[in-house]
Amino acid sequence: MRIILCVLLGYLLGSLSPAAMFSKIKKKNLRKQGTGNLGATNTMLVLGKRYGALVMLFDIAKAFVSVKLAQLIFPSFAVCGVLAGGAAVVGHIYPFYMKFKGGKGLAAFGGFILGVDPLLFLILLIIALVMMLIFNYGVAMPVSAAVLFPILYGIRNGDVASVIVVTMVSILIICKHLSNIGKAWRKEETKVRDYLKKMFHKNHE
Repeated sequence: MRIILCVLLGYLLGSLSPAAMFSKIKKKNLRKQGTGNLGATNTMLVLGKRYGALVMLFDIAKAFVSVKLAQLIFPSFAVCGVLAGGAAVVGHIYPFYMKFKGGKGLAAFGGFILGVDPLLFLILLIIALVMMLIFNYGVAMPVSAAVLFPILYGIRNGDVASVIVVTMVSILIICKHLSNIGKAWRKEETKVRDYLKKMFHKNHE
C-alpha cells in the first residue's frame, strides 16, 4: 500500500503541466510549434524566456516536493522518496489527462535528483554543464546526468531497491532524448557555443 501511495502521489504531482497551462493562456499550441514538447525548453522558444524559466522552476519543484512529501508521510519507508520522485518524472512525461504526451522530463529529473541527494544534484549539474560545453550540444546534459546518476547514487546509497528505481528513471530519460542524440550525431541540433555567442551579442547590442 505504501508503494502505491508513493507512486500515486508522485505521478499526480508530476503530471501537473505549467507548460500546458501557459499554452492555453497565451493561445499558443506548443504541440505544433517549436520542438513540439510540453517542457521548459519549448516554452522558452515559443513563449519567451520568462515563461520558460517559470515552467522549469515549477517542473523542478513538483518532483522535489514529491520526494519530500513522501519522506514526510512515510519516514520509516526508505525507498518512499525515490519512488515518489521517480513517479513524478513519469507523470511529467506521460500525463494521463493529455493522452500520456508530456515533456521529455529533464527539469523534473533534476528536481528528483535534488530531492533525493542535493550534493549529488550539484555534482551532476556541474559535470553536465561541462559536458554540454565540451560536446557543444544540449543533449549532453540529460544524457550525462542520466548515465552518472545511478552510478554515483549507488556508491552513496547502498539500498538496492532505490538504485533500481533510479536506474529505471534514468533509462527513461535517455530513451526520451534519443531523437536529440540522433540530431546531434547528424549535426542538426543547435550548437551550444553558437547559441551562447548569439545571446551574448544580442544582450550587448
